[in-house]
Amino acid sequence: MKPDFLSKANRIAVVGVSSSKKKWGWKIYEKLKSAGFRVYPLNPKHKKIAGDVCYPDLKSLPESPDVVITVVPPDVTEKIVKQCKNLGIGKIWMQPGSESKKAIKFCKNNNIEVIYNSCFAVNALEDKTGD
Repeated sequence: MKPDFLSKANRIAVVGVSSSKKKWGWKIYEKLKSAGFRVYPLNPKHKKIAGDVCYPDLKSLPESPDVVITVVPPDVTEKIVKQCKNLGIGKIWMQPGSESKKAIKFCKNNNIEVIYNSCFAVNALEDKTGD
């Protein structure tokens, strides 16, 4: 794992945050938030998540994120990685099930650091938050 993905100085966008506490989008967002990270929820279906403004897309964020975590279907991730390139976002973590070979290849070909086949909530945050 790359520790620079977990710097508290990073602004993190979670694409695919859910209002359901049973879904990974919710769990990752809440865990990051409770660990003290600056984290933005993204989902065009919601205006608010857990009382926080929920943004429809990366362009609408008040500041550019350093890391994007995808918790969406692979075809959506393929669109997100292109947006990341256009916005100059250089780090993407694809949750299991959100990655695709096409999205991973796009990242590698465009100098975007990418992590995949690894659950953010389990493999990254457990060590960082002490859970």
